[in-house]
Amino acid sequence: MASVGRAGRGGKGDGGKGEGSLARRAWRQYLLQLQQHPLRTKMITAGCLAGVSDSVAQKLSGFQKIEKRRLLLKMLFGFAYGGPFGHFLHKILDYIFQGKKDTKTIAKKVLLEQVTSSPWNNILFLFYYGYVVERRPLKEVTTRVKKQYPSVQLSAWMLHSDIGP
Repeated sequence: MASVGRAGRGGKGDGGKGEGSLARRAWRQYLLQLQQHPLRTKMITAGCLAGVSDSVAQKLSGFQKIEKRRLLLKMLFGFAYGGPFGHFLHKILDYIFQGKKDTKTIAKKVLLEQVTSSPWNNILFLFYYGYVVERRPLKEVTTRVKKQYPSVQLSAWMLHSDIGP
Protein backbone atom coordinates (compact mmCIF):
# COMPACT_ATOMS: atom_id res chain seq x y z
CA MET A 1 0.00 0.00 0.00
CA ALA A 2 2.91 2.33 -0.58
CA SER A 3 0.89 4.15 -3.23
CA VAL A 4 -1.56 5.51 -0.64
CA GLY A 5 1.19 7.29 1.25
CA ARG A 6 2.61 8.85 -1.91
CA ALA A 7 -0.70 9.49 -3.65
CA GLY A 8 -0.58 12.31 -6.12
CA ARG A 9 3.13 13.07 -5.59
CA GLY A 10 4.52 11.13 -8.49
CA GLY A 11 5.92 8.43 -6.22
CA LYS A 12 6.71 4.85 -7.20
CA GLY A 13 3.33 3.59 -5.98
CA ASP A 14 1.29 5.50 -8.55
CA GLY A 15 3.28 4.67 -11.67
CA GLY A 16 5.06 8.01 -11.65
CA LYS A 17 2.00 9.69 -13.12
CA GLY A 18 0.94 11.53 -9.98
CA GLU A 19 -2.61 10.14 -10.24
CA GLY A 20 -2.97 9.18 -6.59
CA SER A 21 -4.95 6.40 -5.02
CA LEU A 22 -7.76 4.51 -6.69
CA ALA A 23 -10.28 6.31 -4.46
CA ARG A 24 -8.86 9.70 -5.44
CA ARG A 25 -8.94 8.84 -9.15
CA ALA A 26 -12.51 7.54 -8.84
CA TRP A 27 -13.56 10.74 -7.05
CA ARG A 28 -11.99 12.90 -9.75
CA GLN A 29 -13.78 10.84 -12.41
CA TYR A 30 -17.07 11.25 -10.54
CA LEU A 31 -16.59 15.04 -10.35
CA LEU A 32 -15.78 15.11 -14.08
CA GLN A 33 -18.99 13.19 -14.83
CA LEU A 34 -20.87 15.61 -12.58
CA GLN A 35 -19.54 18.52 -14.66
CA GLN A 36 -20.07 16.90 -18.06
CA HIS A 37 -23.38 15.10 -17.36
CA PRO A 38 -24.85 16.63 -14.19
CA LEU A 39 -28.42 15.35 -14.45
CA ARG A 40 -27.47 11.80 -15.41
CA THR A 41 -24.80 11.64 -12.70
CA LYS A 42 -27.19 12.93 -10.03
CA MET A 43 -29.86 10.43 -11.10
CA ILE A 44 -27.45 7.50 -10.86
CA THR A 45 -26.05 8.78 -7.57
CA ALA A 46 -29.51 9.23 -6.04
CA GLY A 47 -30.53 5.74 -7.14
CA CYS A 48 -27.37 4.17 -5.71
CA LEU A 49 -27.64 6.08 -2.42
CA ALA A 50 -31.29 5.05 -2.09
CA GLY A 51 -30.23 1.44 -2.61
CA VAL A 52 -27.43 1.57 -0.05
CA SER A 53 -29.69 3.38 2.40
CA ASP A 54 -32.48 0.82 2.04
CA SER A 55 -30.07 -2.12 2.31
CA VAL A 56 -28.71 -0.75 5.58
CA ALA A 57 -32.23 0.04 6.84
CA GLN A 58 -33.41 -3.48 6.07
CA LYS A 59 -30.45 -5.07 7.86
CA LEU A 60 -30.81 -2.77 10.89
CA SER A 61 -34.53 -3.61 10.99
CA GLY A 62 -33.70 -7.29 11.34
CA PHE A 63 -34.50 -8.53 7.84
CA GLN A 64 -32.79 -11.88 7.28
CA LYS A 65 -32.78 -11.42 3.49
CA ILE A 66 -32.85 -8.19 1.54
CA GLU A 67 -36.26 -7.61 -0.04
CA LYS A 68 -35.11 -7.04 -3.62
CA ARG A 69 -38.40 -5.64 -4.90
CA ARG A 70 -38.48 -3.00 -2.16
CA LEU A 71 -34.80 -2.21 -2.75
CA LEU A 72 -35.24 -1.79 -6.50
CA LEU A 73 -38.38 0.33 -6.13
CA LYS A 74 -36.61 2.65 -3.71
CA MET A 75 -33.66 2.87 -6.10
CA LEU A 76 -36.10 3.69 -8.89
CA PHE A 77 -37.61 6.48 -6.78
CA GLY A 78 -34.15 7.95 -6.16
CA PHE A 79 -33.16 7.62 -9.81
CA ALA A 80 -36.37 8.79 -11.47
CA TYR A 81 -37.50 11.40 -8.94
CA GLY A 82 -34.93 12.27 -6.27
CA GLY A 83 -32.01 12.96 -8.59
CA PRO A 84 -33.89 15.06 -11.16
CA PHE A 85 -35.96 16.92 -8.54
CA GLY A 86 -32.86 17.90 -6.57
CA HIS A 87 -31.02 18.89 -9.74
CA PHE A 88 -33.74 21.23 -10.97
CA LEU A 89 -34.62 22.54 -7.51
CA HIS A 90 -31.05 23.73 -7.01
CA LYS A 91 -31.00 25.30 -10.47
CA ILE A 92 -34.13 27.24 -9.49
CA LEU A 93 -32.64 28.23 -6.14
CA ASP A 94 -29.44 29.41 -7.86
CA TYR A 95 -31.58 31.47 -10.24
CA ILE A 96 -33.63 32.98 -7.41
CA PHE A 97 -30.53 33.83 -5.40
CA GLN A 98 -28.48 34.79 -8.50
CA GLY A 99 -25.75 32.25 -7.80
CA LYS A 100 -24.70 33.84 -4.51
CA LYS A 101 -22.82 31.48 -2.19
CA ASP A 102 -22.35 33.47 1.01
CA THR A 103 -23.46 32.02 4.35
CA LYS A 104 -26.59 34.15 4.58
CA THR A 105 -27.75 33.10 1.11
CA ILE A 106 -27.10 29.43 1.86
CA ALA A 107 -29.21 29.74 5.01
CA LYS A 108 -32.03 31.31 2.97
CA LYS A 109 -31.81 28.50 0.41
CA VAL A 110 -32.01 25.85 3.13
CA LEU A 111 -34.99 27.60 4.72
CA LEU A 112 -36.81 27.92 1.40
CA GLU A 113 -36.10 24.29 0.56
CA GLN A 114 -37.33 23.14 3.98
CA VAL A 115 -40.65 24.98 3.78
CA THR A 116 -41.38 24.09 0.14
CA SER A 117 -39.75 20.94 -1.20
CA SER A 118 -39.29 19.05 2.07
CA PRO A 119 -43.04 18.78 2.75
CA TRP A 120 -43.73 17.87 -0.88
CA ASN A 121 -40.98 15.23 -0.98
CA ASN A 122 -42.11 13.63 2.26
CA ILE A 123 -45.77 13.44 1.23
CA LEU A 124 -44.87 12.09 -2.20
CA PHE A 125 -42.54 9.46 -0.75
CA LEU A 126 -45.12 8.31 1.81
CA PHE A 127 -47.68 7.84 -0.98
CA TYR A 128 -45.13 6.11 -3.24
CA TYR A 129 -43.97 3.79 -0.49
CA GLY A 130 -47.46 2.84 0.63
CA TYR A 131 -49.07 2.52 -2.80
CA VAL A 132 -46.22 1.24 -4.98
CA VAL A 133 -43.76 -0.45 -2.63
CA GLU A 134 -46.19 -1.92 -0.11
CA ARG A 135 -49.04 -2.34 -2.65
CA ARG A 136 -51.67 -0.95 -0.28
CA PRO A 137 -55.01 0.40 -1.53
CA LEU A 138 -54.98 4.16 -2.19
CA LYS A 139 -57.65 4.83 0.44
CA GLU A 140 -55.57 3.06 3.09
CA VAL A 141 -52.43 4.88 1.98
CA THR A 142 -54.21 8.23 2.17
CA THR A 143 -55.34 7.48 5.73
CA ARG A 144 -51.82 6.40 6.72
CA VAL A 145 -50.22 9.48 5.14
CA LYS A 146 -52.62 11.79 6.99
CA LYS A 147 -51.68 10.05 10.22
CA GLN A 148 -47.91 9.72 9.65
CA TYR A 149 -47.07 12.88 7.74
CA PRO A 150 -47.03 15.39 10.63
CA SER A 151 -44.51 13.37 12.65
CA VAL A 152 -42.42 12.57 9.56
CA GLN A 153 -42.20 16.23 8.59
CA LEU A 154 -41.50 17.37 12.13
CA SER A 155 -38.71 14.80 12.39
CA ALA A 156 -37.22 16.02 9.11
CA TRP A 157 -37.22 19.60 10.34
CA MET A 158 -35.77 18.65 13.73
CA LEU A 159 -32.95 16.71 12.07
CA HIS A 160 -32.02 19.76 9.99
CA SER A 161 -32.09 22.04 13.00
CA ASP A 162 -29.74 19.66 14.84
CA ILE A 163 -27.16 19.81 12.04
CA GLY A 164 -26.48 23.53 12.40
CA PRO A 165 -23.82 25.20 14.57
